[in-house]
Amino acid sequence: MATSVAVGSTLTAYNREILTAVNVGASSLSLAGSTFIVLCYLLFKELRKFSFKLVFYLALADMLCSFFSIIGDPSKSFFCYAQGYSSHFFCVASFLWTTTIAFTLHRTVVKHKTDVEDLEGMFHLYVWGTSLVMTVMRSFGNDHRHHFGTVCWTQTGRTGKAIHFITFYLPLWGAILYNGLTYMQVIRMLNNATRMAVGMSGQSYVSDSRDNMRALNRWGYYPLILIGSWAFGTINRIHDFLEPNHKIFWLSFLDVGTAALMGLFNSIAYGLNSSVRRAICERLDKLWPERLHRWLPNSFKYKSLSQESELTMFKTEDQP
Repeated sequence: MATSVAVGSTLTAYNREILTAVNVGASSLSLAGSTFIVLCYLLFKELRKFSFKLVFYLALADMLCSFFSIIGDPSKSFFCYAQGYSSHFFCVASFLWTTTIAFTLHRTVVKHKTDVEDLEGMFHLYVWGTSLVMTVMRSFGNDHRHHFGTVCWTQTGRTGKAIHFITFYLPLWGAILYNGLTYMQVIRMLNNATRMAVGMSGQSYVSDSRDNMRALNRWGYYPLILIGSWAFGTINRIHDFLEPNHKIFWLSFLDVGTAALMGLFNSIAYGLNSSVRRAICERLDKLWPERLHRWLPNSFKYKSLSQESELTMFKTEDQP
């Protein structure tokens, strides 16, 4: 994939085969998960609200990132370059879409603005434009003469590695920092609102607020998805820059595996919420015989689903 480890002479052919298998396997899981969210958005009209539309764009970027991470082949220059440029572009787009989701929550909850739908065009310009600029910049530091093992777009010089870090890991950790600070502000805002509501009106009045808080507390962990996906990759990039002739296989293994699973993590955390489960279970209620319902997991039974708000609690499109 675009951010895959640089594989050099210190890794054996067997090591490279393992890394290739890990990348293909994990990327396939991410491809399946993100494709599922894309199909849910396209098939279920009730999910086509602005809040879930952002999740759809995130899943679309993850789906394409995973797809191009699988198809690369260093023995075929065209496919190798297609993997390198395309996976870098869509991986950057993926974590940038998470910042638009965080921005939307902050603008709706903290600033009480209802104009987020009007910003959709700006979101597209910001995400796709930034991704394109980062991808073009990275090409300046790419040495097209070198391919190692099954990994495409490998930087062999210090300048290329520095450009790689600047065009991918710098905006990545900027996105992680922004998401973390934004979710902290949103959660603090709702915590204060809930305490005020409890003091003024009692338990029944604040039941909806507590549902919202459960959703937001879960969202507070979302920046950990990016951290978990790219922490080993960041460490590996730094180590490779400082010790270019010494590759660590176990670090490369964790780098490739966790990075390739980002799409799967995003699809579960952002996409597989109660609204999606409810839409699926409504269809199952129509298609499955009643006697088969008992075989479904309790968490997927339509009648037992809580009416938690998830992303759809910010229904800006329903506001005047």
